[in-house]
Amino acid sequence: MTICKVTGSVVSTHKNEHLTDHKIMIVQPVDLDQKPIGSDMLALDEVSAGVGDLVLVMKEGGSARIVFDNKKLPVQAVIVGVIDDYHVK
Repeated sequence: MTICKVTGSVVSTHKNEHLTDHKIMIVQPVDLDQKPIGSDMLALDEVSAGVGDLVLVMKEGGSARIVFDNKKLPVQAVIVGVIDDYHVK
């Protein structure tokens, strides 16, 4: 899993039929100091995350499809949790 910050959402009038009931968010991977690392990516939102939220993203297509129990869902990344707080020693 990767820690990311939600930076935006995608609005689409036409989607793959398997994506119809899912919200697509733009997420930016961040390090433990919440500084951006890597490239933005798209992730299906399964937890009602909003712009500015810190989230956990599962970025592995096979595992992401298991969350939705749909082998035909064209997904590589899914938001699986909103992070309220974390501590690093």
